[in-house]
Amino acid sequence: MIDVRSFDSLGAFRTDWLNAKHHFSFGHYHDPKRMGWGALRVWNDDEIQPQTGFPPHPHQEMEIITYVRDGAITHEDSLGNKGRTVAGDVQVMSAGTGIRHAEYNKEDELTRIFQIWILPDERGGEPSWGSREFPKGERSGEFVVLASGHESDEALMIRADARVLGATVKAGETVTYALEAGRHAYLGLAKGAVEVNGVSVNARDGAAIKDVETITVTASGDAEIVLVDTR
Repeated sequence: MIDVRSFDSLGAFRTDWLNAKHHFSFGHYHDPKRMGWGALRVWNDDEIQPQTGFPPHPHQEMEIITYVRDGAITHEDSLGNKGRTVAGDVQVMSAGTGIRHAEYNKEDELTRIFQIWILPDERGGEPSWGSREFPKGERSGEFVVLASGHESDEALMIRADARVLGATVKAGETVTYALEAGRHAYLGLAKGAVEVNGVSVNARDGAAIKDVETITVTASGDAEIVLVDTR
């Protein structure tokens, strides 16, 4: 099963500094058919204007992964962590028992991010934050694990039976991913155009995938892909 959620069909929220699209119910956007996908609860496509951002606010009991598509995001939190994550790289915040954080675009250009929330396997735990560089050249033509709840993966750790993967695919090339039985996959296309098992997916669309053994992605234009695999 592959259910494409076109960019135009996503929930929307806009202010003078934020243009957000919601793949799943979030904030004032509610769709009972889009409450999550497996343990994946939120996938927001955010555009943040220069020198603006999200002021300090709390989270708990959630694994929050930020994939920066363009520009950069600067993180500050109540644990004293500070960091700047640039396009193509990833940051992870395990909210655990509770944390306050802010996310700012301190650049002079528009910042675009995917913010992904995954439900943890267990409640509680000390909050934490981390970021990591993932040069795009290392994701050329294959999926690379960016964040994972599996210790065997060389990736940022999350407290969930899940993987967040990224790939860049040149026009005409194909990448594949084996999906175990009973798992849920969600593909977000940051850039380009692809076919997923023969189904067309365009830039900033999403695709909910289940009950397939292999996800085969063929790029019809140079593409940048983020894929989440959850229980």
